[in-house]
Amino acid sequence: MSNPDDYTVGWICAISTESVAARVLLDEEHAQPTSVSPHDNNGYTLGKVGNHNVVIAVLPDGEYGIASAASVASDMLHSFPNVRIGLMVGIGGGAPSLKHDIRLGDIVVSAPREGNSGVFQYAFGKTIQDQSFHQTGFLNQPPTVLRSAVSQLRGAYESDGHQLQQTINSVLEKKKRLCKKYKRPESSSDRLYRSGFTHPPDHNGACVAVCGDDPSNLISRPERTEDDDDPTIHYGLIASADQLMKDASVRDTLAKDRDVLCFEMEAAGLMNRFPCLVIRGICDYSDTHKNKEWQGYAAMAAAAYAKDLLGRIHPNRVEAEKSIRDMISSG
Repeated sequence: MSNPDDYTVGWICAISTESVAARVLLDEEHAQPTSVSPHDNNGYTLGKVGNHNVVIAVLPDGEYGIASAASVASDMLHSFPNVRIGLMVGIGGGAPSLKHDIRLGDIVVSAPREGNSGVFQYAFGKTIQDQSFHQTGFLNQPPTVLRSAVSQLRGAYESDGHQLQQTINSVLEKKKRLCKKYKRPESSSDRLYRSGFTHPPDHNGACVAVCGDDPSNLISRPERTEDDDDPTIHYGLIASADQLMKDASVRDTLAKDRDVLCFEMEAAGLMNRFPCLVIRGICDYSDTHKNKEWQGYAAMAAAAYAKDLLGRIHPNRVEAEKSIRDMISSG
């Protein structure tokens, strides 16, 4: 059994696909904890990434959103009192624009912009057509040790490129049963439809069959070359709300007005109770053309980035941080 006091990195996932990706990227897996807090409802995966002891938790099956994420984080901190840095790792919807060439399988990392923590919490208005929205909170930034590691890793990737695809390939070579769901889909399945072209609401079939690939409905993008990072890592603002973003016009407005890169449903519940870095693999374009084809690979890409990031942080830097529990209780 593992001693909960030995774990300093908390890693939270929203769905089981994300937790599978996190688990298979551990360098070693540990036994279950010797004990947890009496009212802790989480299940945990424990292990090591580099020189860091990591505890992974996933939201209960069927639960999504800000409140559920906050509850999982709170239980983790009660049972693992020495967690000092936090990660929220998983999938999200991209917000591609002329400024940001975001593709399926790319990675978005939360980064402070213009006074925001890197996570922009918003809420929809009550109207359905032409949905309105407003900012609902100001959120804490992730710890400096994480932001410094992001800067270091960003510079290394710019200079030398990254090995994230090789990391994923290595895992799938050992775990062939995961290939069908988690390997990278064909690039031809990455379709960005024009904002005004929506998936018919009364059709639940696959988008390729229902919406097709008529060039007049698609935004044409050049193929990436050998000189381009693929997946590409984008740094900036992640928008978080309790409602799934599936309106391309609202997506485009927030991308233009706020420079939002990605949409998701959990991070805003963590930032003031579990200050963390948010890492999202892009599995769709936050529009009506939802599909699950890219979810496995996007989860794997985000987890591979998180693993590489932790490898850049020396354990004594983490030990020097106050525990998240103490930091929150001291205000």
